[in-house]
Amino acid sequence: MPLRTLAELESRRLDFGPEAAAGRLAGLNQLARARLRSAGAVRRLHELLCFVRAYPDSAAVQAQAARMLDGFARRADLRAHAAALADSGIAGTAIHYRFFAGQAQWLAARWPARLKLDRGADVDAQARIAAALPVLLTHAEAVALRERPRAGYVALDALRGRGETDAVALLRRIAAMPGDGFTREAFSDAIDAPFVLEPAPGVPSRSTAHWPAASVALRREPPPRTRPDLRAELQRAPRRVRRLARQDGAAIVELARGAMVTRARSLEAFAYADAGDAWLVDDGDGLAYAFAGVIPERRHAVFSYYGALTLRNGVPIGYTQADVLGTSAALSFNTFESFRGAEAAFTFARWLAALRALFGCKSFTIEPYQLGDHNDEAIDSGAWWFYAKLGFAPRDAATRALMRQERQRMQRRAAHRSSVTTLRRLAKQHLFFDLDAPRPLVTPAMVGNAIGAALSARAGSERERAVDACSAELQRLCGLTSLSGWSPSQREAWRRIAPLVSPLELRAWRDDERHALVDVIRAKGGRSERDFVTRYGAHPRLDATLLRRMERHA
Repeated sequence: MPLRTLAELESRRLDFGPEAAAGRLAGLNQLARARLRSAGAVRRLHELLCFVRAYPDSAAVQAQAARMLDGFARRADLRAHAAALADSGIAGTAIHYRFFAGQAQWLAARWPARLKLDRGADVDAQARIAAALPVLLTHAEAVALRERPRAGYVALDALRGRGETDAVALLRRIAAMPGDGFTREAFSDAIDAPFVLEPAPGVPSRSTAHWPAASVALRREPPPRTRPDLRAELQRAPRRVRRLARQDGAAIVELARGAMVTRARSLEAFAYADAGDAWLVDDGDGLAYAFAGVIPERRHAVFSYYGALTLRNGVPIGYTQADVLGTSAALSFNTFESFRGAEAAFTFARWLAALRALFGCKSFTIEPYQLGDHNDEAIDSGAWWFYAKLGFAPRDAATRALMRQERQRMQRRAAHRSSVTTLRRLAKQHLFFDLDAPRPLVTPAMVGNAIGAALSARAGSERERAVDACSAELQRLCGLTSLSGWSPSQREAWRRIAPLVSPLELRAWRDDERHALVDVIRAKGGRSERDFVTRYGAHPRLDATLLRRMERHA
């Protein structure tokens, strides 16, 4: 009987209205008391509850789903099948993953008793740890280890204090290394240690992932099944855009990081998110996008990185990243598996409207990896056609011809589906959507190549001297005698962008254009990168000049 009830609720998950709500509530009440006999059935119940909490059709249904999810780790059937459900992200189960540096340090700081090294996962990890430890210890300890080497785990066990896990001991030593965050990250990722995050109350789980401050809207009808018109959606503004207080921003950052950890994923925009640069775009009807920029140390010279959670009634149903330059945004979009088949195209369209409201974006690009180039998940999900059917198109002539051929095959035979080989060919080039005039493609790699060329021309491999020279020259060109009164982040922003901007013909610019350039760069190191995006967009000569320069590094 419980399995029959579960199957019926699954089959009717997109049915809404008073009758459906009454049946759903009765079924959930029954399953709350039932004991399911297999790990697969427990997982199915969990996924159903996540969906119902995000798309409730009555307050009673939402409350019941929330109660069942909040108490999921206490279910007898969950405890019986916890080992089989490891790495599912369900509360009460362990997560085994090679957490990236930013994730690992966050977990070690927040749940130090629960993060351990997964000693049986990688036989070579112990050797990598042993080789790394002398650099992390005092000189005398390093000499002793070199004279009488110990296995990595043995040395770690001697190092860690009482009650301190091996993972935390290693991560604390890495955090204490000299240098900057990039140096420590590279060192940590080179060790590539396997971890296990053990379950406990408060540890990230998909079961309890929820932002309680979100607005709630009960659903009275199924999500729209028609494909949205991107141009129309971009003209329809969200209900409200507001900057979050730091406390709320911190809660969103925690929720976003947990969403990645519990799905064995990593997003740099979340791992190094800035809680002081968090924004909520409320789209109404329970849909919202919670954005966060990155801390100043992680900011790019000219692009602005913003990660975002897609929230339905406070439940994270997906995540995104936008790399913004001027009115362009390079897009990464993902709907979590539990919520696919409902409204992915609609939430994507509304995310673009959110980007326009927040940053003024009108041109959008999707890079090959997101489309399936060396990305099997994107191939399996049909990512290329998802975007193409919404109006995105390639600019490359050969890819456009292949797209036309595939469309003709679909018109002749409705059941036609592009082969994996064809999808991989299609995914080799960017896709574009422009609300107005097309903008040239600019990527972080192109910017990096331009900066590298400028530095090499200045001083070859002596990068520090080259950056100093570019920074000093840009000050002279802009009429600045010093950067007195600038914050450390603003000074660093100046040094990062100087090799890109100093070779431009700034002497031909008007005084007000050079003064505005100074304000643009200073905003890059300010409290919010949204200010930089706004000021950059208000400086058309800077944008046009940089776009022309990038053409040489395509």
